[in-house]
Amino acid sequence: MGGTLGRLRAILGVRTVAGQVFVLQVAVVVLLVVAAVVALVLQSRTDSEREARNRSVAVAETFANSPGIVEALEGPDPTSVLQPRAEEARKRSGVDFIVVMNTDGIRYTHPLPDRIGKQFVGNLEPALEGGVVTETITGTIGPLVQAVVPVTASDGRVVGLVSAGITIENVSGVVEEQLPLLLGSAAGVLVLATAGTALVSRRLLRQTRGLGPVEMTRMYEHHDAVLHAVREGVLILGADGRILLANDEARRLLDLPADVEGRPVADLGLDPGTARLLTSGRVATDEVHLAGDRLLAVNQRSTDQGGGPAGTVATLRDTTELRALTGRADVARGRLKLLYDAGMEIGTGLDVVRTSQELADFAVPRFADFVTVDLADPVLRGEEPGDGTDMRRIAFRGIRDDTPLYATGKLIHFLPTTPQAAGFETGKAVLEADMTTFSGWQVQDPERARKLVEFGIHSMIAAPLRARGVILGVATFWRAEKPEPFEDDDVSLAEELVARAAVSIDNARRYTREHTMAVTLQRSLLPHALPEQNALDVAHRYLPAQAGRGGVGGDWFDVIPLPGARVALVVGDVVGHGLHAAATMGRLRTAVHNFSTLDLPPDEILWHMDELVSRIDQDETDDGAVAPVTGATCLYAIYDPGTRVCTLARAGHLEPAVVHLDGSVEFPAIPGGPPLGLGSLPFETTELELPEGSSLVLYTDGLVEDHGRDIDEGLEVLRRVLAHPDRTPEETCDTVLEALLSKRPRDDVALVVARTRVLGADRTVTWDVPPDPSEVARVRAAAARTLSEWGLEEEAFTTELILSELVTNAIRYGTDPIRVRLLLDRSLICEVTDGSSTSPHLRRAATTDEGGRGLFLVAQFAERWGTRYTESGKVIWTEQLLPQD
Repeated sequence: MGGTLGRLRAILGVRTVAGQVFVLQVAVVVLLVVAAVVALVLQSRTDSEREARNRSVAVAETFANSPGIVEALEGPDPTSVLQPRAEEARKRSGVDFIVVMNTDGIRYTHPLPDRIGKQFVGNLEPALEGGVVTETITGTIGPLVQAVVPVTASDGRVVGLVSAGITIENVSGVVEEQLPLLLGSAAGVLVLATAGTALVSRRLLRQTRGLGPVEMTRMYEHHDAVLHAVREGVLILGADGRILLANDEARRLLDLPADVEGRPVADLGLDPGTARLLTSGRVATDEVHLAGDRLLAVNQRSTDQGGGPAGTVATLRDTTELRALTGRADVARGRLKLLYDAGMEIGTGLDVVRTSQELADFAVPRFADFVTVDLADPVLRGEEPGDGTDMRRIAFRGIRDDTPLYATGKLIHFLPTTPQAAGFETGKAVLEADMTTFSGWQVQDPERARKLVEFGIHSMIAAPLRARGVILGVATFWRAEKPEPFEDDDVSLAEELVARAAVSIDNARRYTREHTMAVTLQRSLLPHALPEQNALDVAHRYLPAQAGRGGVGGDWFDVIPLPGARVALVVGDVVGHGLHAAATMGRLRTAVHNFSTLDLPPDEILWHMDELVSRIDQDETDDGAVAPVTGATCLYAIYDPGTRVCTLARAGHLEPAVVHLDGSVEFPAIPGGPPLGLGSLPFETTELELPEGSSLVLYTDGLVEDHGRDIDEGLEVLRRVLAHPDRTPEETCDTVLEALLSKRPRDDVALVVARTRVLGADRTVTWDVPPDPSEVARVRAAAARTLSEWGLEEEAFTTELILSELVTNAIRYGTDPIRVRLLLDRSLICEVTDGSSTSPHLRRAATTDEGGRGLFLVAQFAERWGTRYTESGKVIWTEQLLPQD
């Protein structure tokens, strides 16, 4: 409580600046409130008189125009009729009197009956002429406003007059009733304004620390004297980079003009480094900057800490003599810092060219004016450098670009007399302190050497890039703008700098070699050309990763023709990256080809793949040399152009996209089995009917998932890009990759776009065969007629023989229903379906056997043959090559 009272006394005290401001603000508020109240009271008086006039006129006119007034005035006794009506109207309207009189001013009515029959007091002439009279008079009841209006007959004659009056006091009573509320509101406003003023004064009290005007003036004078007396420069800058204050020492150290206050730092002609620091607003501690021939230690802090105004304050200290004494120590420390920074900024990636460019970027202008990096060509391919001094310039950085130096990308044959060749051969840095003496380095290209010297380049160091005992190339540091030549100490620094960069370049070289090997392996394992087939129009893309998790991975795809003009589409992704993932992908792709020859449905294919991955994991776990494969994803689809049905199954893979003819895109819900290698749940198949011309798009997660975009966003982008059915599959692939992939994708990508075709009704024929041996002849005859229609009369004999054997076996050993189908695609396909799941076997019959030669003959005459199992039985198929035109 004592503290609160003390603060209150401090606020109310007029000794302080805050107290004076408080009293002044309260006085102003009181004056404003009093003036407002007086103005409202005067306004209310004026409003009262105007209200009295309006009400008296309205009552008088209303009564004068009420029904029966004219008849009563012309009657024998107007008073008896009008007096009660006038009194009732007076009471209802709130006026003080209503008087009805004749044209001579004799009253017929009055609130006081003794006044009836007497002369009315007031001006009647305007009313007798048909006008309205209003006047303010002082009557027996006080100041009042009365109005006189005429009563006119139907013919326009004035037959009487009506006067209504009301005292001003009666009207102003309403206002006076509201006066307490008005005064109360004024008091509330005064209290709120006083409270706000107290808060402002309290804040001002904190800001001025309770000081009075005299004390504040004395404090300012003392601070100003101290500020200008100290031997350290002080600058205060606003948030806009303008000088707000500069003491005498700052003006002397920076040679500032007299009118420096308010001018931008950029207009003062300071050293660029010093100007950048002052305008940046960043925190600085003892940073050394040049000011003429002085070395200034600059400290800078923000002024907005603790609620202060935005801006900065900088102090300047002349350290020229101190720097002269400790110059060599600072140079050594600076070089150590240079090497430390080099370790942080060089080698941020695993790319030879990028790392070399980082070395050049780092050294300019910190160490040299120009830097070139030349590497042996094999190093760029990830190989060991060969013999000879031929190197390719792969990096350049300088304070200018218009130099006579060899351009980036040029293959240079350095002569033995050049510092670069000497450094490459010996592994030691070579210093050419004064290039203007032409001590032998110019033999490489005399004309270019002359241009270099004329350009201003006068000193160089050629430092070999050596790592793990291998010299990869040479980095050359050149000086032109800096007048001092390179010295022996600079050679040591250059060697240290290049040694750190050489390790990063060698790491990038080795990574390039492994990446190249992995990409080569990956591409060798992927299909180089798609097989010929008529069911689908297919385009594909594979892109290895360029950054992130080790380059190539295990993404793969395949297009596999199947019997019956069908085609299988496969896309998969092995978990992991690098050579191991690529090799595992190759094993899985080979396995898919092998399993596809069995003509199994997609779910069984995936089951076999799951078993294979599990065995791979077990083998590698037992070996212990490499990490086990943790799994793989796969999507397997079979499209039949005869039925337009696509059968799909997936193992942990993303669902495909289907592009319809109207441009709509959907991701059909296909049951997602577990990834391969887990062996936990079965796989399920889904059938989709795809109209001719629709597209099936298969892809891996690297296409739609990225570090800056989740998979749902990627799928939505893919949907928008695919909604153009008029594009060809090749155009679709290019558009999808352009829209979804960054310049350096972090994961490899496999993409397959397949547009469906349909085997026309004129290229397929089907017959149902009753289980009667006599039907074989009918089938043969029907097949001969069909082949004749197709222009394949030469194949009729062979086809009849094949169908005869297959149908006979189906009738003899199979069950109903039996069906025969001929397909004309790239080959002639014969299919015999029956309800039995018993598979026929090819065997060689002995010379004494009466049968057993049917399938042997089929195998001899057909290009290929096999068995495909269905849910209701099996299909035995054959393929015959068509005659070439």
